[in-house]
Amino acid sequence: MKAIIYCRVSTEKESQYSSLKRQEEELLRLAQQHGMDVIDVIKEKASGYDFDREGILLLLSKIKDEKVDAVLIQDETRLGRGNAKIALLHCILKDHIKLFSISHNGELQLSESDSMVLQIVSMVEEYQRKLHNSKIKRGMNRAIKNGYRPERNLKNKGVHAGRERIEVPISEIVRLRNNELTFSEIAATLRGFGYDISKATVNRRYLEYIEEQKKMIDMNKSPNANM
Repeated sequence: MKAIIYCRVSTEKESQYSSLKRQEEELLRLAQQHGMDVIDVIKEKASGYDFDREGILLLLSKIKDEKVDAVLIQDETRLGRGNAKIALLHCILKDHIKLFSISHNGELQLSESDSMVLQIVSMVEEYQRKLHNSKIKRGMNRAIKNGYRPERNLKNKGVHAGRERIEVPISEIVRLRNNELTFSEIAATLRGFGYDISKATVNRRYLEYIEEQKKMIDMNKSPNANM
């Protein structure tokens, strides 16, 4: 099991240095007890009420990039306090990362109030996702109502996934954009028909098209154009 140790103290006082060192030593022992492979130890001096902390941001990044299985902390207040603690617990636990603490001598046991708040946060997030999907569906229906016919225009429909699918006909992007769809809605619409394309790619292709059109207009306006 790959794990990261996170230690925090709230002030820059010299007396806090020993606390950081003690946290690290105790957490290393806890990791050894549970047969964990500690790939990093993150230590920082910052207020638990601050969310924008270099150490905690590094922790969240490593969880995503290095496929970490567990995070070891002294107790949940080391992650943060108040709303910051709840937000960070949610970020970590929703990725199925296990939290181990010294205070519980093993896997962290959340309080009843914290568990209740996290359940509410998860419910709100789920309804936000459903609302987002409804907006995308509305955009697709609006495009079809305004004349978009994917069965005629998407040449690669039904073709196995692959790099070639990134080559979406620019005419379709322009058509959907002219129908007042956002870049996010366009990307979602095209993905629904098998194109592996992101909002950023749609945006870039559209801007490239606009730039090419401007160049063509400028060339036609040039005095040498008719020579």
